[in-house]
Amino acid sequence: MAQAAAVAKPPPKQQPPKRRKSVTPRKLPYLLIAPAALLMLGFIAYPVISVFYYSLQHFNPTKPWRNGFAGFENFTKIFTDDPLFWDTLLFSAKWVVVEVGLQLLFGLALALIVNQTFVGRGLGRALVFSPWAVSGVLTSVIWVLLYNSQTGITRYLADWGIGSYGTSWLSDTATVFPAAIVADLWRGVPFFAILILADLQSVSKDLYEAAEVDGASRIRQFFHITLPHLKDAIVLSTLLRAVWEFNNVDLLYTLTGGGPAGETTTLPLYVANTSVDAHNFGYASALTTVAFVILLFFSFLYLRLSKFGGDQK
Repeated sequence: MAQAAAVAKPPPKQQPPKRRKSVTPRKLPYLLIAPAALLMLGFIAYPVISVFYYSLQHFNPTKPWRNGFAGFENFTKIFTDDPLFWDTLLFSAKWVVVEVGLQLLFGLALALIVNQTFVGRGLGRALVFSPWAVSGVLTSVIWVLLYNSQTGITRYLADWGIGSYGTSWLSDTATVFPAAIVADLWRGVPFFAILILADLQSVSKDLYEAAEVDGASRIRQFFHITLPHLKDAIVLSTLLRAVWEFNNVDLLYTLTGGGPAGETTTLPLYVANTSVDAHNFGYASALTTVAFVILLFFSFLYLRLSKFGGDQK
């Protein structure tokens, strides 16, 4: 009996093999983007911290005996003893408002045109967008040649009896600002046209058909259907372009160098001249910090006032 009970005793239950802990689907995307995010954080955080550090220093490699901790002396000088700062800041605001406003206007018009169906639309779109593919420095060189007093536009206008020979629009305080505006418009307008066209193509045609049935004109359709749909695209594109135009250095530096008589010197160009030409990196870092705070404040204010991403009523 004992032997039979021993034989009938069931074998011990085997423990199931332990499963390896796997990454949950919710955590996997964060792990995948972590290396790129860390690299971006390093490339962004280090320059920001270093600029803020040097803004509190007297740092000029050509005058090492004056280097040292300055505290907030650089910032005090900016707001109380540097008229160039206020002049360049005002010109930067003027440059951004005029450039971004005109680029938005012409970009919206181009986007509406190339969104229509016509023969050769693909070629037309390529021609409209092509200036955006040209680098900023190359754009500057193109317009320097076009504004050349000997071989550029002014010579051909003089041949037709408009103006006089040897006229240089870039050396005249009355014409240098419009000339620089036109040069930057050529490259900036396609940026707005591309973003607005991409959003235009997502507008449902049923909305326009319903509006036509109700007797709405093209103008009313534009203001009640097209513009409300384009709101977020316009807000985002104007903000991005405003930041880029505020930081625009290559075009103005190549076209005018900030002249004549400092008429086209923006705040970033003033920073570049202070650091590269004068080697005053401490003061230039303080100017950069102030410009960063100004951009951050107005960007936040603009997004709040425009209610970017909010529900459209």
